[in-house]
Amino acid sequence: MKHFLRLTDYTKADIYEIFHITDEILEGHYQNLLQGKSVVLFFPESSIRTRVTFEKGIALLGGQPILFPSSALDKKEDLQDVVGYLNNWANLLVVRHRDMAALEKIATSASVPVINALTDVNHPCEMVADLYALSKIRNDFTMDHFLFCGVTGNIGLAWKEASEVMGFSLEQCCIPGYEMDGVPSHHCIRDAIRGKDIICTDSLPADLLSASRGCTVDLAAMKLANEGAILNPCPPFYRGEEVSNDVIDSDYFVGYEFKKHLLTVQQAIMVYCLTH
Repeated sequence: MKHFLRLTDYTKADIYEIFHITDEILEGHYQNLLQGKSVVLFFPESSIRTRVTFEKGIALLGGQPILFPSSALDKKEDLQDVVGYLNNWANLLVVRHRDMAALEKIATSASVPVINALTDVNHPCEMVADLYALSKIRNDFTMDHFLFCGVTGNIGLAWKEASEVMGFSLEQCCIPGYEMDGVPSHHCIRDAIRGKDIICTDSLPADLLSASRGCTVDLAAMKLANEGAILNPCPPFYRGEEVSNDVIDSDYFVGYEFKKHLLTVQQAIMVYCLTH
């Protein structure tokens, strides 16, 4: 049994093993892994993609998803006691909660795997799904040069985790004062994007939109990236803010098809946690 809280808890070989399990699922394996089992999920109402793919993925593996709002974990009852009871009935816990410390406490008390479906400091399932998608369209994504456009937050820090585990080059484009520690940074998209292959973005806080205009990824900027470069904005993205309309409507945008792997990769993460 393994928990899935941070990518940095894993090795490059572990991530490739999850890729292998993903391929096996696509070939029809593990269809009854969760038969007769229950997965308890904690998700806020605003979650769409991660929640849909986890719930559907559990059902496709034969399991029963049982959903609660994330706020159920913010009650007065100690998390150790909440989990102590859930250990009797749940076979796996999937938690989306802003506080990483809460997930760590849940994992400490859990006798079943705990999967991090997003916190304020990372988003490991999304990262593995994106890396798997890249493995299907790039010769070797670990040799690509990545650029994250956005202020320091859970998505940028998740890409940093991924770069540390997989060994690829990562730089950041953001307004001054919002840089990630240990990541080379730029403050102008046209300087930052030169020599890059994979351009990733995150949505911007409303109060920073005006100041961040120089970091918006538009079509003119993408044309300065390496030949064959792609744009992978983290949803939800907002046209006219961190990305322009013209670049989303261009061939640089890898599109909705790229994210289809989220379903199978999250299934693979559940399989990995239950079988290793």
